Amino acid sequence: MTSLGAVFRPQLPPERLRPLARLADDSGLDELWLWEDCFLEGGISAGAAALAWTDRIKVGIGLLPVPLRNVAVTAMEAATLHRMFPGRPVIGVGHGVQDWMGQVGARVESPVTLLHEHLDALRGLLRGKRLTVEGRYVRLDDVALDWPPAQAVPVFAGATGPRTMRLTGEAADGTILTSGTSPEGVRRARLLIEEGRRSVGRTEPHSVVVYLLTATGAGAEDRLRAELESEGHTDLTDLGVAGDADAVAEAVARLTDAGADSVILQPTADEPDPEGFLRFAAEGVRPRVK
Repeated sequence: MTSLGAVFRPQLPPERLRPLARLADDSGLDELWLWEDCFLEGGISAGAAALAWTDRIKVGIGLLPVPLRNVAVTAMEAATLHRMFPGRPVIGVGHGVQDWMGQVGARVESPVTLLHEHLDALRGLLRGKRLTVEGRYVRLDDVALDWPPAQAVPVFAGATGPRTMRLTGEAADGTILTSGTSPEGVRRARLLIEEGRRSVGRTEPHSVVVYLLTATGAGAEDRLRAELESEGHTDLTDLGVAGDADAVAEAVARLTDAGADSVILQPTADEPDPEGFLRFAAEGVRPRVK
């Protein structure tokens, strides 16, 4: 069964999170996703609050930029969330937007190398391993978590380019794809992810999460097009969806047919009614998704 969720965009102030998280939980959505975009809201702090305010919904954090975070800190925070809210946090890491990383003095020469080293260490620490690592970027000396998760938990990674997609297959447990990914893009991503998995002999399931830029109601087409163009998409074919619940459900189906396991509806940054958007996703789209 396809998992359906929505994004709480950090363009909204943090004090809006509590009522929206509770609404997502009460209305029947499967997942609520949060972003750690610079310089808006912290992913772990917002994720912890959303988990505490809700009872059943999964809360995804995508993405935590690895240049900003020592892997031991990421592991401690992720383990704490998984111990307190078993089965509900979904942690995703990624390169971070390189311009933002440069603004804070954290940009690295090889983002792919850093992400690979971070993923290897993070997954090991969360599985209770004691690690000594002397990598190009990640260095650990006899480090282990005192309170690792009670069971192995998946670590997701964001990807856009082919090298990173192969890397997520090698070193992550799931992949997060942006709203700039068409159904054909999901198919290509699946092939690249599988190449990475085969290269290291991995056979366990690998989940793919895809954001779907979604607009509904008055001015939906204009809002969708404006946001896609602002993100630099010149070919708008099969990107995003504007329309009623049937149109959105059909777009979700195209992504799942292409290989997505979870589709997360991403409102436009200027969505005029965030509460209404969540109700639309839960009450209009969710019953139409297999």
